[in-house]
Amino acid sequence: MPFDAVRAGNNHIDSSGQREKAARLNQHRLGYGAMVEAEWRASAIPAPNLSKMRRYRLDRIRAELRQKDYAGVLLYDPVNIRYATDSTNMQVWVAHNPTRYCFVPTAGPVILFDYHGCDHLSDHSEVVDEVRPAVAFMYLYAGNMVPEHIKRWARDIVDVVTEHGAGNRRIAVDRLDPAASVELAKHGISVHGGDEIMERARLIKSPDEILCMRRAIVACQKAMSEMESMLAPGISENELWAELHRGNIARGGEWIETRLLTSGPRTNPWFQECSSRIIEAGDLVAFDTDLIGPYGYCVDISRTWLCGSSKPTNEQRDLYSIAASQVTANTEILRPGISLTELGEMAIGLPDDCIQDRYSCLYHGVGLADEYPAVLYKEDRTDDLPDDVLGAGVVLCVESYVGRTGGDEGVKLEQQVLITDTGYELLSDYPLDTRLCG
Repeated sequence: MPFDAVRAGNNHIDSSGQREKAARLNQHRLGYGAMVEAEWRASAIPAPNLSKMRRYRLDRIRAELRQKDYAGVLLYDPVNIRYATDSTNMQVWVAHNPTRYCFVPTAGPVILFDYHGCDHLSDHSEVVDEVRPAVAFMYLYAGNMVPEHIKRWARDIVDVVTEHGAGNRRIAVDRLDPAASVELAKHGISVHGGDEIMERARLIKSPDEILCMRRAIVACQKAMSEMESMLAPGISENELWAELHRGNIARGGEWIETRLLTSGPRTNPWFQECSSRIIEAGDLVAFDTDLIGPYGYCVDISRTWLCGSSKPTNEQRDLYSIAASQVTANTEILRPGISLTELGEMAIGLPDDCIQDRYSCLYHGVGLADEYPAVLYKEDRTDDLPDDVLGAGVVLCVESYVGRTGGDEGVKLEQQVLITDTGYELLSDYPLDTRLCG
């Protein structure tokens, strides 16, 4: 149960030996295993300096907090907690069960409020200064006592803000129940949006973050190769998709955020998730990895393959050519100093008969997950879109989905691209289907 055991009257104290054993055997201490380490060596990708990376990320958050004059940021989103602390705990579960949170002060100790009995999960991370028990006020645990749980929770937050806020009562929060915000206000704590703090911090990746991302991409592309080797007439979409999951998990990856794999007539329109449909010879098979790989970094690339040994149709080749040309052209204009507005104006679109089923964006950021910014098609732009200037260290995904309105099939392609000091670097290099490129 995620509550303070001592306050609940349970005086059991775990032995230091048990905690040391658990910390020593933490997944982050054990590493990713011989198989993927060999793949990384073969790809000549050195190991990142994780301590340096953690300090960089914490400094990025604090710089944003100082700019906004906040005492700190309270984080519930597990991706944001990962960025701030590099510690994990049941990432998908805590995404919808708010039983783990973290307070990052602008100056002072980083305090992680973790699920009951989970103190050892952050012992590998030198940026976590203290672990306290989380107070869960979700209905699952609090029932009709939610208001009382919120009051108990608020006392903890007020205490850390008072202790480490240097008199500043303004904090940023990424996710919070409205009733909890009201309770903090009763104690003079002013709550402000934390998404901007975290998205701005996560925007520019350090060299060590890029090494983590390169390694995650290698792991993903190895899993994609295993998946492609299983593609044959008679396999179901679900069975094929399971190969990507298996390959990601076997290499220390964490989870996959969507189930975007379809075949044949299910490739048009896009955004249908994989099913029990049996893939047939001559089908296009399109997918989007959307996975969280080693080190918690997202690999978001798309490919479309032809199933079987038959030649593609002229229509399949035409759709593929449009998508490949769009991704290539829209990648080649990337450079440091370009604005989001310029990207939107310069990027090439789609033929008229493919516009209706266009993808949701031309570009989007990527790091520990899909991130800011997003650049939309001209058909979707409004007067209230943000503008920004891209710098070296930003990583973008360049997107294309091509399917004709009322057509039978569609093609999905996507590349992951790093903005460099002089231009761009293609991070994803899994080959395109040569038969469809012909």
